[in-house]
Amino acid sequence: MQAKTIFERLKNGEIISPTDNEAYKMREASFVTKKLLVKMNNASNPVEIRKFLSQITETEIDESVTVFTPLHINYGKHTKIGKNVFINFDSVFLDLGGITIEDNVLIAPKVSLLTEGHPTSIEDRHSLIPKPIYIKKNAWIGANSTILSGVTIGENAVVAAGAVVSEDVPDNTIVGGIPAKFIKNIKP
Repeated sequence: MQAKTIFERLKNGEIISPTDNEAYKMREASFVTKKLLVKMNNASNPVEIRKFLSQITETEIDESVTVFTPLHINYGKHTKIGKNVFINFDSVFLDLGGITIEDNVLIAPKVSLLTEGHPTSIEDRHSLIPKPIYIKKNAWIGANSTILSGVTIGENAVVAAGAVVSEDVPDNTIVGGIPAKFIKNIKP
């Protein structure tokens, strides 16, 4: 049986120690992604932007997807983007833990999707804890919001501008604040 790569282990939620024999591969992969990001973020043609994003994610990005660059991604291959998704300027995706964005999602400017965290204990602080982010259909993530690792944003949900989301958001609700709290239900 072949041993799993560090990227498979991350996708499976394994905590990675800084002394892991494959830890260096995360930085190497980030620099490969960075080369493509520089090209993508300097492109102005939407078809070309999608082509670069397809290379970064190693998936086919549908022609209905719009990305206003710059977009910053540290790995890319753990990001899945559905159809009719809009990603506005200056968003940051740390995706080693996995990011899934379903169809018809709106992502406003300066949104951070952070699937990676660290232990609070001093001796383990440099370990990496990956947990996926899942954004369901027709969600709207407001400007300058931060979605933390392990969070699911429900279908039709709205995250108010500036929110920091550390817990799951139910379908058809609006949340806001730091930390994000329930504001109201939305009629589907």
